[in-house]
Amino acid sequence: MASPLGAFLCPPGFEGPSGLRAIAREAGAVVEGARLVRRAAGDRLRRRHTPYASLTPVRSVEPVVLVPGFMAGDSSLLLMSRHLRTLGYRTYRSTMHANVGCTQEASYALERRIEAVAIRRERKVTIVGHSLGGLLARGIAVRRPDLVEAIVTMGSPLLAPGAVHPVLAFDLAVVIALRRAGLGSMMGEECTSGDCARLSWQQSRGDLDPSIAFTSIFSRRDGVVDWRGCLDPAAKTVEVSTSHLGMAVDPQVFDIVADRLAAHRRKRQAALTAAMSPGAPVASAG
Repeated sequence: MASPLGAFLCPPGFEGPSGLRAIAREAGAVVEGARLVRRAAGDRLRRRHTPYASLTPVRSVEPVVLVPGFMAGDSSLLLMSRHLRTLGYRTYRSTMHANVGCTQEASYALERRIEAVAIRRERKVTIVGHSLGGLLARGIAVRRPDLVEAIVTMGSPLLAPGAVHPVLAFDLAVVIALRRAGLGSMMGEECTSGDCARLSWQQSRGDLDPSIAFTSIFSRRDGVVDWRGCLDPAAKTVEVSTSHLGMAVDPQVFDIVADRLAAHRRKRQAALTAAMSPGAPVASAG
């Protein structure tokens, strides 16, 4: 079956995973989820011996919006959201029930959501995106640097979104067929190989404002996308040993996301301190 994705989405040098062995690696998500269950049980035991006053996290004012991957909804990142909340972050849903709609429409709807959160919290937003969610996050960060503080992508093929396993290409073809049959506002050919796809691709590859911190998490065990497509030169890349699907539930990934959010916070605080120091240059009124 020919891929429904445009050739321009898979530049030379990239090739998606293939074969049963690659897709079988995704069964590892069960093991990765089990690691999270074990950690949660250990955390409950530790809390029993922790003074009550110490259990309440220091609430941060930093808003974090979590964006799911293709065919997934906000529920896929619910466990990550809960983990970040225990660390004090204010997390927000993308309001996507299933990420299968037109990428341009999804991008602008997400932008409106992020703008609403930024206005409510009176500060820029950090976006954490899984797979396609990371591509949407990068595009919005390029388009609206006034709204975005930082982005963290997980298994997002930023350099080659078309380099995917044939199984994913088949799922995409089914979605397109449903759109052709008139079932809902799902992705159509324009969203995967036409002008809509090309515009989304161009937006996601634009230059990021230097003030926006950017981390891309990838895994060589990824059985869905070409892991090399995650190595965006503009990002700090961090490798994990998990499956593509498992990135949404693996405690190792949770720790890295939390670590990067903390690093972004330290960077902002250092920049603010430098700007307020007596020797800092005074900005021109013009």
